[in-house]
Amino acid sequence: MTKKKVHKARVISDKMQKSAVVVLERRYIHPIYKKVITRTTKYLVHNPENKAKTGDIVVIKPTRPLSKNKRWTIIDVLEKSSIE
Repeated sequence: MTKKKVHKARVISDKMQKSAVVVLERRYIHPIYKKVITRTTKYLVHNPENKAKTGDIVVIKPTRPLSKNKRWTIIDVLEKSSIE
């Protein structure tokens, strides 16, 4: 049995019903120049109770395809945004 990966991500848009857009940031060191590089990936996630708002830090996990682009769901809101 394989364990599904969970990630921490930041919500950048919550304007849709039951959906949100999150950004996942990955940092790594360039092999030659030794500079820290940040790569970002946007995911459309399922937000069933609309509990995650813009700026929140959430935990997401992969799920079955829910729509054309939605393949992730929000498990928990770790940090609420200070912007209201």
